[in-house]
Amino acid sequence: MLLSGKQARFGDRRDAGRQLAEKLISYKNQPVLVLAIPNGGVPVALEVAGALEADFNLIISRKIPVPLNPEAGIGAVSDDGTVILNEEVVKRLGLKEHQIDYQVNQVRADIYQRSLLYLKDRPLYGVAGKTVIIIDDGLASGYTMLAATESVRHRHPKELVVAVPVASASAVKEVKKSADKVVTCATSFAPEFFVSDFYRYWYDVSNGEVVKYLNKWGTRHLRLNTPTSSSPDI
Repeated sequence: MLLSGKQARFGDRRDAGRQLAEKLISYKNQPVLVLAIPNGGVPVALEVAGALEADFNLIISRKIPVPLNPEAGIGAVSDDGTVILNEEVVKRLGLKEHQIDYQVNQVRADIYQRSLLYLKDRPLYGVAGKTVIIIDDGLASGYTMLAATESVRHRHPKELVVAVPVASASAVKEVKKSADKVVTCATSFAPEFFVSDFYRYWYDVSNGEVVKYLNKWGTRHLRLNTPTSSSPDI
């Protein structure tokens, strides 16, 4: 989807990743792990990981949809089972515990299927003693990121950084409670906020594209870490 609004700041997610990498360049050549929240965060994070020469992996965090209204959310779940609820929304909607549990279990099943598809035999990432930078393509409510940060925080990183191209001011305020630092290229104080408004070219990244991105990164990483002397002549 092409956007021609005055707010559009990034060409696409890769452009956003390159701009975000400039904000994070002080982390280059440090023990850094970049974690992408799929799907949209993957192309952004790969640009950052490449620029910082950092390790890269995924942290799968998904919105908990409102019953019968999947576009809205009541919180999020991360791939280690961490659940973050927007208690204000839950109370306003009058949701019962069994309704919440059902939605959470549906999201956990989705995360499990995505883990099988995306990660396969990729090794688990260690975060202890490292700077961890969690990246998505933007923050609206911030709850998907909050579930991710809480999940990583339990594993004792040296520093926990959230980095996104764009975020609402309210989301930045919430995420700062969980992260050591929040880095953005743009923060919006507008009463209505949509991440897509800040991208000229916006579309939903497919599962197939995520797999292709991961395969490409894996091939590049293997090539860069293979001694030249052992490489066959071409």
